[in-house]
Amino acid sequence: MPAARVAAFAKINLALRILAREASGFHDIETLFCRIALADDVVVRVGDSADRSLTITGDALPDAGLGAPEQNLAWRAADAYAAHDNWPRGFAIEIEKRIPVGGGLGGGSADAGAVLRALNALNPRPLPAADLLAIAGTLGADVPFLASEAPLALAWGRGDRMLALPALPVRDVALVLPAQPVNTAEAYSWLAASRSALTDQPHAAALHPLAAVTTWEGVARLSMNDFEPVVFDQRPELAAIYERLGSVEGVAVARMSGSGSTLFALFEDELQLRAVAQATGCRALATTTLEEVPLVGVDPG
Repeated sequence: MPAARVAAFAKINLALRILAREASGFHDIETLFCRIALADDVVVRVGDSADRSLTITGDALPDAGLGAPEQNLAWRAADAYAAHDNWPRGFAIEIEKRIPVGGGLGGGSADAGAVLRALNALNPRPLPAADLLAIAGTLGADVPFLASEAPLALAWGRGDRMLALPALPVRDVALVLPAQPVNTAEAYSWLAASRSALTDQPHAAALHPLAAVTTWEGVARLSMNDFEPVVFDQRPELAAIYERLGSVEGVAVARMSGSGSTLFALFEDELQLRAVAQATGCRALATTTLEEVPLVGVDPG
């Protein structure tokens, strides 16, 4: 069977604003996506038979597993691609998980984006980029970015309108992994409840300078996450970890990624991982921002 191998890189949100809620229930967002070097390994094989399978292994798997294959975003991505193009008839997906599950790093979305890229590389008649992104947009707000080849992008709408940006110079990143995840649906409900009493719009008009997305100094000034106040209010232990992370020497920016619970710190100079772990009392991983997204590797079989 022809096969494609893809590194499914995680993302962090250097900035995240949650804007208006549509009648459909979805929220518009404005975010600065950045890929990081932490990645799952994804292998996709295609065949003429109707057999379909998904195998997931790796140290990042939760004890309870990931549920039925048909509910997994990687499976749903392959199924949506096949429905759109009537190809492939069958597929086999293998994922080795390294990205922590349910932490705001986009692990499931990264796998879905990797599957879409892999299938398009294997397809004798690859889909146009717009079609691929349209499929990705049906799967979640992070998937279009993670189905692209951009290391950095400003995104808005449902995450499916993007401006690809030149990669910033590589920075060391510490990921802090609290023991308890944050449920995304709950985080949105906390945010909605906090805004229900507001008489004014939660966001004023804004005009960002170009440096806000083209320099690390500008990013540091732009950086925010609308989820942080409400999540930290509900999870004070997470707020305490965040405060201790920001006090570590050398940290230029400290944020929660997505709806959490993963926190990250960007370092101006050398990463002090031991200091991060000692200060926060949590498991910590060292990684870097990504300068470029490698091409899909294809084995014709």
